[in-house]
Amino acid sequence: MSPATIEILGFAAAALTSLCWLPQAWRTIRTRDTRAISLWTQSLLALGTVLWLTYGVQIGSAPVVVANALTLLLVLLILSMKLRFG
Repeated sequence: MSPATIEILGFAAAALTSLCWLPQAWRTIRTRDTRAISLWTQSLLALGTVLWLTYGVQIGSAPVVVANALTLLLVLLILSMKLRFG
């Protein structure tokens, strides 16, 4: 595979795995219902995403950085709603 194809593959994976959080974030914002969301799980996911983001920056991988920056934004939004409306 060419480097360009690999980069496109990475961005496609980034889009799919990051955007899957959008419906949950939208539902949480709209309803403010966070009872079914685990604080522990969201916290660990946020920490793992920060580590992946740091890793992506260190290796200079745009797909890893973009995917994890977007995921972190959405996960932190959900986490903040959980903490606020618990």
